[in-house]
Amino acid sequence: MTPKNKKDFPEGFIWGGAMTASQAEGNWKAGGKGVCPPDLILYQKGKRQNDCMSSSEIQAAIQDTNGYYPRRYGIDFYHTFPEDLALLKDLGIHCLRTSVNWARIFPQGDEEEPNEEGLAFYDRLIDEMLRLGIEPLITISHFEMPVHLALTYKGWYSRKVIDCYVKYATILFNRYKGKVKYWVPFDEMNLILRESFHQFGMPSDLVENTMEHKLLALHHQMIAACEVTRIAHEVDEENKVGAMVTNFLSYPRTCDPRDALAALHNDQFENYYLDVMVRGAYPKTMFRYLEEHNFYIDYQEEDASVFEQGRADFIGISYYDTRTVSHHSIKNLRNPEEENPYLKKNDWDWVIDPLGLRYCLNRLYDQYRMPIFLLELGIGTHDEVIDGKIHDKERIEYLNAHLKQLKEAIYDGVDVMGCLMWGPIDIVSNSSAEMSKRYGFIYVDIDDSGNGTGKRWKKESFSWYQNIIRTNGKCIKP
Repeated sequence: MTPKNKKDFPEGFIWGGAMTASQAEGNWKAGGKGVCPPDLILYQKGKRQNDCMSSSEIQAAIQDTNGYYPRRYGIDFYHTFPEDLALLKDLGIHCLRTSVNWARIFPQGDEEEPNEEGLAFYDRLIDEMLRLGIEPLITISHFEMPVHLALTYKGWYSRKVIDCYVKYATILFNRYKGKVKYWVPFDEMNLILRESFHQFGMPSDLVENTMEHKLLALHHQMIAACEVTRIAHEVDEENKVGAMVTNFLSYPRTCDPRDALAALHNDQFENYYLDVMVRGAYPKTMFRYLEEHNFYIDYQEEDASVFEQGRADFIGISYYDTRTVSHHSIKNLRNPEEENPYLKKNDWDWVIDPLGLRYCLNRLYDQYRMPIFLLELGIGTHDEVIDGKIHDKERIEYLNAHLKQLKEAIYDGVDVMGCLMWGPIDIVSNSSAEMSKRYGFIYVDIDDSGNGTGKRWKKESFSWYQNIIRTNGKCIKP
Protein backbone atom coordinates (compact mmCIF):
# COMPACT_ATOMS: atom_id res chain seq x y z
CA MET A 1 0.00 0.00 0.00
CA THR A 2 1.29 3.45 -0.88
CA PRO A 3 1.60 5.76 2.17
CA LYS A 4 -0.55 8.89 2.04
CA ASN A 5 0.04 12.36 3.44
CA LYS A 6 -2.56 14.19 5.49
CA LYS A 7 -4.64 16.59 3.42
CA ASP A 8 -6.00 18.52 6.40
CA PHE A 9 -4.55 20.29 9.40
CA PRO A 10 -3.51 17.57 11.85
CA GLU A 11 -5.21 16.93 15.16
CA GLY A 12 -3.54 19.04 17.82
CA PHE A 13 -2.54 21.78 15.36
CA ILE A 14 -1.87 24.93 17.40
CA TRP A 15 -3.83 28.03 16.39
CA GLY A 16 -3.06 31.28 18.12
CA GLY A 17 -1.71 34.79 18.11
CA ALA A 18 1.58 36.57 18.70
CA MET A 19 2.75 39.94 19.94
CA THR A 20 5.55 41.50 21.95
CA ALA A 21 5.76 43.25 25.29
CA SER A 22 7.24 46.48 23.94
CA GLN A 23 4.47 47.00 21.36
CA ALA A 24 1.59 46.23 23.71
CA GLU A 25 2.32 46.75 27.40
CA GLY A 26 3.15 50.46 27.54
CA ASN A 27 3.84 51.78 31.07
CA TRP A 28 7.51 52.09 30.23
CA LYS A 29 8.61 53.04 33.75
CA ALA A 30 6.05 51.10 35.80
CA GLY A 31 7.19 48.61 38.40
CA GLY A 32 10.82 49.69 38.25
CA LYS A 33 11.25 48.89 34.55
CA GLY A 34 14.41 50.08 32.83
CA VAL A 35 14.69 51.61 29.36
CA CYS A 36 14.87 49.37 26.27
CA PRO A 37 15.44 50.33 22.60
CA PRO A 38 11.75 50.41 21.53
CA ASP A 39 11.13 53.09 24.20
CA LEU A 40 13.38 55.42 22.21
CA ILE A 41 11.68 55.22 18.81
CA LEU A 42 9.97 58.51 18.00
CA TYR A 43 6.83 58.49 15.86
CA GLN A 44 7.45 60.34 12.61
CA LYS A 45 4.58 60.14 10.15
CA GLY A 46 5.44 58.34 6.95
CA LYS A 47 8.93 57.37 8.06
CA ARG A 48 10.38 53.99 8.90
CA GLN A 49 12.19 53.95 12.23
CA ASN A 50 15.88 54.86 12.22
CA ASP A 51 17.75 51.92 13.68
CA CYS A 52 21.09 53.67 14.17
CA MET A 53 21.41 55.73 17.35
CA SER A 54 24.47 57.29 18.97
CA SER A 55 25.01 57.47 22.73
CA SER A 56 24.03 61.14 22.77
CA GLU A 57 20.87 60.44 20.75
CA ILE A 58 19.95 57.65 23.17
CA GLN A 59 20.39 59.94 26.17
CA ALA A 60 18.45 62.73 24.47
CA ALA A 61 15.55 60.40 23.67
CA ILE A 62 15.43 59.16 27.27
CA GLN A 63 15.16 62.75 28.52
CA ASP A 64 12.75 63.96 25.80
CA THR A 65 9.31 64.89 27.14
CA ASN A 66 8.00 66.63 24.00
CA GLY A 67 8.11 63.94 21.32
CA TYR A 68 5.63 61.07 21.07
CA TYR A 69 7.17 57.63 21.60
CA PRO A 70 4.29 55.20 20.95
CA ARG A 71 5.81 52.10 22.51
CA ARG A 72 6.12 53.84 25.85
CA TYR A 73 2.33 53.65 25.94
CA GLY A 74 1.45 50.69 23.69
CA ILE A 75 -2.19 49.65 24.14
CA ASP A 76 -1.86 49.58 27.96
CA PHE A 77 -1.76 45.78 27.96
CA TYR A 78 0.13 46.10 31.26
CA HIS A 79 -3.23 46.96 32.85
CA THR A 80 -5.78 45.62 30.35
CA PHE A 81 -4.41 42.09 29.91
CA PRO A 82 -7.29 40.40 31.83
CA GLU A 83 -9.90 41.92 29.49
CA ASP A 84 -7.74 41.39 26.39
CA LEU A 85 -7.04 37.76 27.25
CA ALA A 86 -10.78 37.22 27.77
CA LEU A 87 -11.36 38.47 24.21
CA LEU A 88 -8.64 36.16 22.90
CA LYS A 89 -10.22 33.28 24.80
CA ASP A 90 -13.50 34.11 23.06
CA LEU A 91 -11.60 34.10 19.77
CA GLY A 92 -10.68 30.52 20.60
CA ILE A 93 -6.90 30.66 20.39
CA HIS A 94 -4.92 27.76 21.80
CA CYS A 95 -1.67 29.68 22.26
CA LEU A 96 -0.46 33.24 22.74
CA ARG A 97 3.12 34.15 22.01
CA THR A 98 4.42 37.21 23.81
CA SER A 99 7.74 38.37 25.18
CA VAL A 100 9.04 39.08 28.62
CA ASN A 101 10.53 42.56 28.61
CA TRP A 102 14.12 42.00 29.74
CA ALA A 103 14.24 45.56 31.12
CA ARG A 104 11.35 44.80 33.49
CA ILE A 105 13.28 41.91 35.03
CA PHE A 106 16.76 43.47 35.03
CA PRO A 107 16.26 47.25 34.57
CA GLN A 108 20.00 47.80 34.01
CA GLY A 109 20.72 44.31 32.74
CA ASP A 110 23.74 43.59 34.94
CA GLU A 111 22.22 43.62 38.45
CA GLU A 112 22.89 40.80 40.87
CA GLU A 113 19.20 40.22 41.61
CA PRO A 114 16.10 40.51 39.40
CA ASN A 115 13.35 43.05 39.88
CA GLU A 116 10.63 41.13 41.73
CA GLU A 117 7.96 43.66 40.79
CA GLY A 118 8.64 42.98 37.13
CA LEU A 119 8.51 39.22 37.65
CA ALA A 120 5.25 39.58 39.59
CA PHE A 121 3.61 41.16 36.54
CA TYR A 122 4.53 38.19 34.35
CA ASP A 123 3.40 35.83 37.13
CA ARG A 124 -0.07 37.38 36.87
CA LEU A 125 -0.05 37.40 33.07
CA ILE A 126 1.04 33.78 32.66
CA ASP A 127 -1.28 32.54 35.42
CA GLU A 128 -4.24 34.26 33.76
CA MET A 129 -3.36 32.72 30.40
CA LEU A 130 -3.22 29.27 31.96
CA ARG A 131 -6.48 29.84 33.82
CA LEU A 132 -8.16 30.59 30.49
CA GLY A 133 -6.61 27.56 28.82
CA ILE A 134 -4.24 29.61 26.64
CA GLU A 135 -0.78 28.07 26.20
CA PRO A 136 1.97 30.67 26.71
CA LEU A 137 4.88 30.77 24.26
CA ILE A 138 7.55 33.13 25.54
CA THR A 139 10.09 35.07 23.51
CA ILE A 140 12.94 35.78 25.90
CA SER A 141 14.30 38.74 23.94
CA HIS A 142 12.22 40.61 21.37
CA PHE A 143 14.35 43.78 20.91
CA GLU A 144 13.98 44.59 24.64
CA MET A 145 17.56 44.54 25.92
CA PRO A 146 18.17 47.08 28.71
CA VAL A 147 19.72 50.21 27.18
CA HIS A 148 22.26 50.32 30.02
CA LEU A 149 23.93 47.27 28.45
CA ALA A 150 24.19 49.17 25.17
CA LEU A 151 25.77 52.23 26.73
CA THR A 152 28.06 50.36 29.14
CA TYR A 153 29.15 47.28 27.17
CA LYS A 154 28.29 48.21 23.54
CA GLY A 155 25.45 45.69 23.52
CA TRP A 156 25.97 42.32 21.85
CA TYR A 157 29.37 43.48 20.60
CA SER A 158 30.61 42.37 24.05
CA ARG A 159 30.73 38.80 25.37
CA LYS A 160 29.80 40.25 28.77
CA VAL A 161 26.20 40.57 27.57
CA ILE A 162 26.07 36.79 26.99
CA ASP A 163 26.42 36.25 30.74
CA CYS A 164 23.76 38.86 31.52
CA TYR A 165 21.33 37.27 29.10
CA VAL A 166 21.96 33.70 30.28
CA LYS A 167 21.38 34.76 33.89
CA TYR A 168 18.10 36.44 32.92
CA ALA A 169 16.85 33.49 30.85
CA THR A 170 17.75 30.96 33.54
CA ILE A 171 15.62 32.86 36.05
CA LEU A 172 12.66 32.62 33.66
CA PHE A 173 13.15 28.88 33.10
CA ASN A 174 13.19 28.18 36.83
CA ARG A 175 10.37 30.55 37.74
CA TYR A 176 7.98 29.25 35.10
CA LYS A 177 8.91 25.59 35.17
CA GLY A 178 5.75 23.58 34.59
CA LYS A 179 3.89 26.68 33.36
CA VAL A 180 5.74 27.60 30.17
CA LYS A 181 7.14 24.89 27.90
CA TYR A 182 7.54 26.74 24.58
CA TRP A 183 10.42 29.22 24.38
CA VAL A 184 12.12 31.33 21.70
CA PRO A 185 15.48 32.83 22.75
CA PHE A 186 15.49 35.68 20.20
CA ASP A 187 13.02 37.05 17.70
CA GLU A 188 14.01 37.01 14.02
CA MET A 189 17.77 36.64 14.44
CA ASN A 190 18.45 37.22 10.75
CA LEU A 191 17.45 40.89 10.85
CA ILE A 192 21.17 41.56 11.06
CA LEU A 193 21.24 44.10 8.21
CA ARG A 194 18.21 46.03 9.40
CA GLU A 195 18.23 46.15 13.20
CA SER A 196 21.73 47.03 14.46
CA PHE A 197 20.51 49.01 17.48
CA HIS A 198 17.11 47.40 17.94
CA GLN A 199 18.50 43.86 17.72
CA PHE A 200 22.08 44.24 18.93
CA GLY A 201 22.06 47.38 21.10
CA MET A 202 25.19 48.81 19.47
CA PRO A 203 25.36 52.65 19.67
CA SER A 204 26.68 54.00 16.38
CA ASP A 205 29.41 56.13 18.03
CA LEU A 206 30.70 53.22 20.14
CA VAL A 207 30.59 50.48 17.51
CA GLU A 208 31.05 51.22 13.82
CA ASN A 209 27.96 50.05 11.95
CA THR A 210 29.77 47.56 9.74
CA MET A 211 28.90 44.07 8.60
CA GLU A 212 31.89 42.68 10.49
CA HIS A 213 30.69 44.09 13.81
CA LYS A 214 27.14 42.92 13.19
CA LEU A 215 28.37 39.40 12.47
CA LEU A 216 30.44 39.49 15.65
CA ALA A 217 27.39 40.60 17.66
CA LEU A 218 25.29 37.88 16.04
CA HIS A 219 27.96 35.29 16.87
CA HIS A 220 27.66 36.28 20.53
CA GLN A 221 23.87 36.16 20.30
CA MET A 222 23.96 32.65 18.84
CA ILE A 223 26.27 31.51 21.65
CA ALA A 224 23.71 32.88 24.12
CA ALA A 225 20.80 31.23 22.28
CA CYS A 226 22.45 27.81 22.25
CA GLU A 227 23.58 28.08 25.87
CA VAL A 228 20.08 28.92 27.14
CA THR A 229 18.62 26.15 24.97
CA ARG A 230 20.87 23.67 26.78
CA ILE A 231 19.89 25.14 30.16
CA ALA A 232 16.17 25.05 29.29
CA HIS A 233 16.44 21.31 28.62
CA GLU A 234 18.31 20.78 31.89
CA VAL A 235 15.74 22.71 33.95
CA ASP A 236 12.76 20.87 32.44
CA GLU A 237 12.94 18.08 29.88
CA GLU A 238 9.45 19.12 28.73
CA ASN A 239 10.76 22.47 27.49
CA LYS A 240 10.75 23.01 23.73
CA VAL A 241 13.02 25.75 22.40
CA GLY A 242 12.73 27.19 18.90
CA ALA A 243 15.28 28.81 16.59
CA MET A 244 13.46 31.73 14.99
CA VAL A 245 14.16 33.62 11.78
CA THR A 246 12.08 35.78 9.52
CA ASN A 247 11.52 34.47 6.01
CA PHE A 248 13.67 36.13 3.37
CA LEU A 249 13.03 33.59 0.63
CA SER A 250 14.70 34.83 -2.56
CA TYR A 251 13.57 34.24 -6.12
CA PRO A 252 16.08 34.72 -8.97
CA ARG A 253 15.11 37.71 -11.12
CA THR A 254 15.63 35.67 -14.31
CA CYS A 255 16.73 32.17 -15.31
CA ASP A 256 20.25 33.53 -15.82
CA PRO A 257 22.44 31.10 -13.81
CA ARG A 258 24.12 34.10 -12.19
CA ASP A 259 20.76 35.26 -10.82
CA ALA A 260 19.98 31.75 -9.58
CA LEU A 261 23.33 31.61 -7.79
CA ALA A 262 22.72 35.05 -6.29
CA ALA A 263 19.37 33.87 -4.89
CA LEU A 264 21.03 30.75 -3.47
CA HIS A 265 23.78 32.79 -1.81
CA ASN A 266 21.24 35.19 -0.34
CA ASP A 267 19.23 32.31 1.16
CA GLN A 268 22.40 30.73 2.54
CA PHE A 269 23.33 33.98 4.24
CA GLU A 270 19.84 34.54 5.65
CA ASN A 271 19.58 31.00 7.04
CA TYR A 272 23.05 30.26 8.39
CA TYR A 273 21.69 31.03 11.87
CA LEU A 274 19.50 27.94 11.51
CA ASP A 275 22.51 25.83 10.64
CA VAL A 276 24.13 26.89 13.91
CA MET A 277 21.06 26.45 16.11
CA VAL A 278 19.59 23.36 14.42
CA ARG A 279 22.66 21.47 13.18
CA GLY A 280 25.02 22.72 15.87
CA ALA A 281 27.70 24.25 13.65
CA TYR A 282 28.43 27.05 11.21
CA PRO A 283 27.94 26.07 7.55
CA LYS A 284 31.19 25.98 5.62
CA THR A 285 29.82 28.48 3.13
CA MET A 286 29.89 31.05 5.94
CA PHE A 287 33.56 30.42 6.67
CA ARG A 288 34.33 31.18 3.03
CA TYR A 289 32.29 34.39 3.26
CA LEU A 290 34.16 35.48 6.39
CA GLU A 291 37.54 34.69 4.84
CA GLU A 292 36.85 36.47 1.55
CA HIS A 293 35.72 39.60 3.38
CA ASN A 294 38.48 39.40 6.00
CA PHE A 295 35.90 39.50 8.83
CA TYR A 296 36.88 38.59 12.39
CA ILE A 297 34.16 37.17 14.69
CA ASP A 298 36.23 35.99 17.68
CA TYR A 299 35.31 32.33 17.17
CA GLN A 300 36.73 30.64 20.28
CA GLU A 301 37.39 26.93 20.67
CA GLU A 302 34.68 26.44 23.31
CA ASP A 303 32.04 28.06 21.08
CA ALA A 304 31.83 24.91 18.95
CA SER A 305 30.78 22.76 21.92
CA VAL A 306 28.17 25.34 22.98
CA PHE A 307 26.62 25.15 19.51
CA GLU A 308 26.73 21.36 19.49
CA GLN A 309 25.08 21.03 22.93
CA GLY A 310 22.39 23.67 22.43
CA ARG A 311 20.40 22.51 19.42
CA ALA A 312 16.84 23.74 19.02
CA ASP A 313 13.72 21.55 19.12
CA PHE A 314 11.84 23.34 16.33
CA ILE A 315 12.24 26.05 13.73
CA GLY A 316 10.15 29.18 14.18
CA ILE A 317 9.52 31.54 11.28
CA SER A 318 7.69 34.75 10.60
CA TYR A 319 6.26 35.10 7.11
CA TYR A 320 5.17 38.36 5.51
CA ASP A 321 6.65 38.52 2.01
CA THR A 322 9.36 37.32 -0.37
CA ARG A 323 12.10 39.04 -2.33
CA THR A 324 13.55 38.89 -5.81
CA VAL A 325 17.29 39.29 -6.42
CA SER A 326 19.75 39.35 -9.30
CA HIS A 327 23.51 39.05 -9.55
CA HIS A 328 23.55 42.86 -9.81
CA SER A 329 21.31 43.68 -6.85
CA ILE A 330 22.82 41.11 -4.48
CA LYS A 331 25.91 43.31 -4.26
CA ASN A 332 23.78 45.72 -2.21
CA LEU A 333 23.30 43.54 0.87
CA ARG A 334 21.41 46.31 2.68
CA ASN A 335 18.66 46.25 0.07
CA PRO A 336 19.15 43.47 -2.51
CA GLU A 337 15.55 43.30 -3.73
CA GLU A 338 14.29 43.91 -7.23
CA GLU A 339 10.69 44.33 -8.31
CA ASN A 340 8.70 41.14 -8.87
CA PRO A 341 6.27 41.85 -11.74
CA TYR A 342 4.09 38.87 -10.82
CA LEU A 343 3.17 39.98 -7.31
CA LYS A 344 1.14 42.82 -5.80
CA LYS A 345 2.07 44.87 -2.73
CA ASN A 346 0.18 46.14 0.29
CA ASP A 347 -0.04 49.77 1.41
CA TRP A 348 3.43 49.58 2.95
CA ASP A 349 5.08 48.08 -0.17
CA TRP A 350 5.30 44.58 1.28
CA VAL A 351 4.95 41.91 -1.39
CA ILE A 352 1.86 39.68 -1.11
CA ASP A 353 2.89 36.11 -1.92
CA PRO A 354 0.73 33.29 -0.50
CA LEU A 355 2.39 30.64 -2.67
CA GLY A 356 5.75 31.72 -1.30
CA LEU A 357 4.67 30.42 2.11
CA ARG A 358 4.30 26.91 0.71
CA TYR A 359 7.63 27.26 -1.09
CA CYS A 360 9.37 28.52 2.06
CA LEU A 361 7.99 25.77 4.32
CA ASN A 362 8.90 23.02 1.86
CA ARG A 363 12.40 24.36 1.41
CA LEU A 364 13.11 24.69 5.13
CA TYR A 365 11.69 21.27 5.92
CA ASP A 366 13.62 19.60 3.11
CA GLN A 367 16.80 21.24 4.36
CA TYR A 368 16.48 20.68 8.13
CA ARG A 369 13.88 17.91 8.63
CA MET A 370 12.67 19.58 11.82
CA PRO A 371 9.14 20.64 12.91
CA ILE A 372 8.30 24.18 11.85
CA PHE A 373 6.16 26.57 13.88
CA LEU A 374 4.72 29.53 11.94
CA LEU A 375 5.15 32.09 14.72
CA GLU A 376 4.01 35.18 12.81
CA LEU A 377 1.60 35.59 9.90
CA GLY A 378 -0.45 38.66 9.14
CA ILE A 379 -1.05 41.83 7.16
CA GLY A 380 -1.14 45.44 8.25
CA THR A 381 -4.12 47.37 6.88
CA HIS A 382 -5.86 50.71 7.37
CA ASP A 383 -9.00 49.68 9.26
CA GLU A 384 -11.88 52.11 9.66
CA VAL A 385 -14.78 52.05 12.09
CA ILE A 386 -18.03 52.59 10.17
CA ASP A 387 -21.26 52.60 12.19
CA GLY A 388 -19.44 50.87 15.02
CA LYS A 389 -18.16 48.03 12.80
CA ILE A 390 -14.88 47.17 11.09
CA HIS A 391 -15.19 45.29 7.80
CA ASP A 392 -11.63 44.08 7.18
CA LYS A 393 -12.23 41.91 4.12
CA GLU A 394 -8.68 42.54 2.87
CA ARG A 395 -7.32 40.79 5.97
CA ILE A 396 -9.70 37.85 5.59
CA GLU A 397 -8.79 37.37 1.93
CA TYR A 398 -5.06 37.66 2.63
CA LEU A 399 -5.07 35.18 5.52
CA ASN A 400 -7.38 32.74 3.74
CA ALA A 401 -5.02 32.67 0.74
CA HIS A 402 -2.02 32.03 2.99
CA LEU A 403 -3.75 29.36 5.08
CA LYS A 404 -4.74 27.60 1.86
CA GLN A 405 -1.04 27.36 0.95
CA LEU A 406 -0.14 26.34 4.51
CA LYS A 407 -2.58 23.46 4.16
CA GLU A 408 -0.97 22.52 0.84
CA ALA A 409 2.45 22.48 2.52
CA ILE A 410 1.12 20.07 5.14
CA TYR A 411 -0.22 17.87 2.32
CA ASP A 412 3.28 18.05 0.80
CA GLY A 413 4.50 16.41 3.99
CA VAL A 414 5.87 19.40 5.90
CA ASP A 415 5.62 18.97 9.69
CA VAL A 416 3.97 22.23 10.78
CA MET A 417 3.24 22.54 14.51
CA GLY A 418 0.93 25.51 14.39
CA CYS A 419 0.16 29.01 13.12
CA LEU A 420 0.16 32.18 15.24
CA MET A 421 -1.36 35.32 13.73
CA TRP A 422 0.67 38.45 14.35
CA GLY A 423 -1.03 41.09 16.49
CA PRO A 424 -4.39 39.38 17.15
CA ILE A 425 -5.25 42.63 18.91
CA ASP A 426 -4.04 45.89 17.38
CA ILE A 427 -0.63 46.97 18.70
CA VAL A 428 1.96 49.61 17.79
CA SER A 429 3.78 48.75 14.56
CA ASN A 430 7.41 47.75 15.00
CA SER A 431 8.62 49.00 11.63
CA SER A 432 6.83 52.37 11.52
CA ALA A 433 5.67 53.06 15.13
CA GLU A 434 2.13 53.56 13.81
CA MET A 435 -1.15 52.42 15.30
CA SER A 436 -2.84 52.87 11.93
CA LYS A 437 -0.93 49.88 10.55
CA ARG A 438 -3.28 47.36 12.12
CA TYR A 439 -2.95 43.58 12.17
CA GLY A 440 -5.56 42.58 14.71
CA PHE A 441 -8.87 40.77 14.79
CA ILE A 442 -9.64 43.18 17.63
CA TYR A 443 -9.62 46.92 16.99
CA VAL A 444 -8.10 49.24 19.60
CA ASP A 445 -9.32 52.85 19.57
CA ILE A 446 -5.94 54.60 19.68
CA ASP A 447 -4.57 56.68 16.80
CA ASP A 448 -1.02 57.42 15.64
CA SER A 449 -0.74 60.33 18.09
CA GLY A 450 -1.92 58.31 21.07
CA ASN A 451 -5.41 59.78 21.13
CA GLY A 452 -8.53 57.66 21.61
CA THR A 453 -10.61 55.84 24.18
CA GLY A 454 -8.65 52.59 24.10
CA LYS A 455 -11.94 50.77 23.57
CA ARG A 456 -11.77 47.33 21.92
CA TRP A 457 -14.04 46.20 19.03
CA LYS A 458 -14.24 42.85 17.32
CA LYS A 459 -13.58 43.17 13.59
CA GLU A 460 -15.32 41.10 10.93
CA SER A 461 -12.19 38.95 10.79
CA PHE A 462 -12.72 37.99 14.45
CA SER A 463 -15.59 35.62 13.65
CA TRP A 464 -13.74 34.42 10.53
CA TYR A 465 -10.67 33.33 12.52
CA GLN A 466 -12.91 31.99 15.27
CA ASN A 467 -14.43 29.62 12.70
CA ILE A 468 -11.02 28.67 11.33
CA ILE A 469 -9.95 27.58 14.80
CA ARG A 470 -13.26 25.89 15.63
CA THR A 471 -13.17 23.77 12.46
CA ASN A 472 -9.38 23.27 12.49
CA GLY A 473 -9.13 24.95 9.11
CA LYS A 474 -11.93 23.06 7.38
CA CYS A 475 -13.74 26.30 6.50
CA ILE A 476 -10.83 27.74 4.50
CA LYS A 477 -12.13 28.75 1.09
CA PRO A 478 -10.55 26.89 -1.87
